[in-house]
Amino acid sequence: MKLADKKAVITGASQGLGLAIAKAFAEEGADLLLCARGSVELESARQAVSADQRRKVVSYLADISVEGDVRKLAEIAASELGGVDILVCNAGVYGPKGALAQVDWESWSKAISINLLGTALCCRIFLPLLRRSRRGKILLLSGGGATKPLPLFSAYSASKAAVVRFGETIAEELRDVGIDVNSVAPGALNTRMLDEVISAGPERVGQAFYAASLEQKRSGGTPLELGAKLCVFLASAESDGLTGKLISAVWDPWNDFPAHNDDLRKTDVYTLRRIVPSERGLKWGTDKY
Repeated sequence: MKLADKKAVITGASQGLGLAIAKAFAEEGADLLLCARGSVELESARQAVSADQRRKVVSYLADISVEGDVRKLAEIAASELGGVDILVCNAGVYGPKGALAQVDWESWSKAISINLLGTALCCRIFLPLLRRSRRGKILLLSGGGATKPLPLFSAYSASKAAVVRFGETIAEELRDVGIDVNSVAPGALNTRMLDEVISAGPERVGQAFYAASLEQKRSGGTPLELGAKLCVFLASAESDGLTGKLISAVWDPWNDFPAHNDDLRKTDVYTLRRIVPSERGLKWGTDKY
């Protein structure tokens, strides 16, 4: 098994992609600490992951934007799992939907607090445990908002772009201590976040985005299992040394990455960067990145 005897912490693990990742990790031999904000859903998830598995699965109710909760989570990981090899920062929210000038500012700020500050806080607090691992792994969940403008979802888009750049930055900080950090774009998922968009309606999310969401709901979206498989790859020894990347579960040939290790380590492929005029066939401007 790819994650035999590994110890993983997964935030936002009570449903959707987080639950799919938890199930995939358990099937590959990992012991797990699951966290989320909803007690009923979290216990249901723990039972679902524990079923038919011989791995240890524990859970703790936590809000990742609250420092005390995250510190307690780390204490439980140390006492119940005996350490941490893998941290999956999956917890996230869309936040308010609508034009920046009209949305509730407290809700906007809370989305940044959960998506960006909560992710950074988890990494900060779990780093001492990850440093004790033979090869620590940090997986950050990104999304479509990280790579292109997402009108009427400014908190989500800004926070997810920041998460990716944060991941690239700490990847460099941790490169020499054996901790790999990568961001995952799992695709268009049919989860509670999609239901939120549809419930909000076209007036708040835009007609085009609303129509696309309805079509996604009808077609089934990207299978959760695809993103979970990518997370297994990034959490396993197969990806050792791959760090500082944003990887799409849908579009990137990540199964073939081990054959391209040199290219991946020496170039800026799969990273956020600025496009200069010459790359679009324009003769003016600078070529400096």
